[in-house]
Amino acid sequence: MAIKLKVTDIKGDECANKITKSIQTMVADAKVDVDVKAKTVVVEGAASEETIKQIVQSAGYTIEGY
Repeated sequence: MAIKLKVTDIKGDECANKITKSIQTMVADAKVDVDVKAKTVVVEGAASEETIKQIVQSAGYTIEGY
């Protein structure tokens, strides 16, 4: 199941890499796609949406509507 999040404070590739690394550290099998221009993060894997949101927030980013 793919989880799509709008992360309003993604500024560039450095942010994308930090988010990807944070998610993959906690959910090893996750497939992560960060679109810097659209400010979206799409995650495919076994983790729940709540878990992914907590990981992204712990990395220092804001999720729209969360």
